[in-house]
Amino acid sequence: MVMATAQANAGCGAPAQGGSISSAVDLETETVLTGTVVNPEGEEVDGAYVRLLDASGEFTAEVVTGGGGRFRFFAAPGAWTLRSLSRYGDSTNEVEAEQGLNEYTVEVSR
Repeated sequence: MVMATAQANAGCGAPAQGGSISSAVDLETETVLTGTVVNPEGEEVDGAYVRLLDASGEFTAEVVTGGGGRFRFFAAPGAWTLRSLSRYGDSTNEVEAEQGLNEYTVEVSR
């Protein structure tokens, strides 16, 4: 099961992102994929869509980056794809998530 966190964005129904991870999250037993979307100049991109695809390329979840270009997914350990779409361009990143906190910087470009 994959969960995207935060409140729903009124404009599109995708969850908004940001904030710290709750102290109720046990990083000894959970897998969190989190990170920041940046443009080619390294500036954080708010309002980017980040899609989580499973190892077979199937859509699993989507969030919209919040303040500071941040995103977060709760997922199972294993192979995932982070596909990011923004006004600066897009990117596709293959990642291997391990149990605990997995942090990524995702650069989007045209």
